[in-house]
Amino acid sequence: MADKTLTCKDCNSEFIFTEGEQAFYKEKGFENEPQRCPDCRRARKMERNNRGGNRNFGGNRW
Repeated sequence: MADKTLTCKDCNSEFIFTEGEQAFYKEKGFENEPQRCPDCRRARKMERNNRGGNRNFGGNRW
């Protein structure tokens, strides 16, 4: 298994899907390769966490 060069679907930049990452994906049973570069994955995760976290703070907590 060799490193692969993939293109991010969000920013269209190329990124390397390393041999180690491929092995990790296979071990976890993931069937699809990543579609986003590490920076876009991190940004998307932070966006999801921020959006999801705000739902818990609305309304009366008493």
